[in-house]
Amino acid sequence: MVKQTLFVTLNAIIAFGIGFGLWYGVFRTSTNPIVHSVYQGGPLVVLLIMIFIMCMVFVIERYISLYGNAKGKSSVQVFFKKLITLLQQDDLDGALAACDKQRGTTANVLRAGIERYRQIKGDSSIDSEKRIQMTQSAIEEANALEGPLLERNLIALSTIASIATMVGLLGTTIGMIRAFAATGNVEGGVIDAQQLAVGISEALVNTAGGLLSGILGIFFYNFFVNKVDSFNYTTDEATFEVMQLLKEKEGK
Repeated sequence: MVKQTLFVTLNAIIAFGIGFGLWYGVFRTSTNPIVHSVYQGGPLVVLLIMIFIMCMVFVIERYISLYGNAKGKSSVQVFFKKLITLLQQDDLDGALAACDKQRGTTANVLRAGIERYRQIKGDSSIDSEKRIQMTQSAIEEANALEGPLLERNLIALSTIASIATMVGLLGTTIGMIRAFAATGNVEGGVIDAQQLAVGISEALVNTAGGLLSGILGIFFYNFFVNKVDSFNYTTDEATFEVMQLLKEKEGK
């Protein structure tokens, strides 16, 4: 929990620093009119850049975690077929070694159940039904620990998407207020075209920035939620098959 809080805090601080540096050091001094127009979006652009960078960091972290750590070393289907073969041969040590080699969410959950079953298998004081219940409990406990790891930072990603849209809308509103203020300050019947353009530019830049981060945040949030659901389904299916096999061996 401490590491996660530190990660989010550092992400926010570094993203803010990068955002301010780009807004004040790059966009402000750029001779390119399109790049310089981003500076005219006002200070809220710093927050929008910060939000965009944080969003991308969370996306990269989730991708590495889900497609690297959670997936495991090789195909889950190949690993599971090998595991079932080892269990059918009563090779519990081989099954544990296969789980250690595979790693990942499914392997970690199955390993917890197989390890518990191996520990109590030769205990004559525990009947077959109790052994199955204890094995199931070990699997459920491991699954409860793996679940939060799969869903980590997804709430942050969803929150960022909502905040980005709101910040963009706020910038749009401020820009339009300035634009209308320019039309109200009419001297000699002539509208201050420069102030009007600055206000409209600020509104459009903030709108674009807010929508960009919001769209990406919502897209990747739903993408990763579907991936987590897929992992949970695969794990539930695998644990069900393993438990059925162990029940058959126990004569249940």
